[in-house]
Amino acid sequence: MTALAACSTPPPRVFEPVSYDYLPQLRLNVEVVDVEDHATPAGIGDVTARAPIAPAKALHQMASDRLKAFGNAGRAVLVIRVASLVRASDRLVGRMNVELDIYTSDDNRVAFATADVVQNRVGDIDDLQTALYDLTNMMMGRMNVELEFQARRSLKDWLLPDTPNVVPAPVMQEDLAAPRT
Repeated sequence: MTALAACSTPPPRVFEPVSYDYLPQLRLNVEVVDVEDHATPAGIGDVTARAPIAPAKALHQMASDRLKAFGNAGRAVLVIRVASLVRASDRLVGRMNVELDIYTSDDNRVAFATADVVQNRVGDIDDLQTALYDLTNMMMGRMNVELEFQARRSLKDWLLPDTPNVVPAPVMQEDLAAPRT
């Protein structure tokens, strides 16, 4: 009796969706937060469309999870300027550039912050999808830090405290009976 050796292909990798709701919210003193995607393909070598999670989609998710409207007028707009992944031989280059604009209720831009991230990966690329997914996640880790830093620096007049001021309940006083002996 002969045993047959089965050649099996490993199951395809499951790419987890991105989420940033575990990070602190940036509480903006505006009524609405929007996202506008103005990113265009990067040209020769652009492999953005082959990524399991597109960089622009990850930026949309970050905005949804982290940028929160807590005001009663005006709007904030996260403008995605660049969200690309480019391959040149054994090198991947990812780039993200966003601008967070603040508009008054009469649509005048009164403040903005920009954040830019570039991430490289050099080496053999055996699995392009995994490499693009990992590169996007690395960029998003850096973008989260950079956007928060730039927003806190440039939009401080439009950011509300991380936690609302909570007034503690008054302490009630009650006379205690003398201890029994």
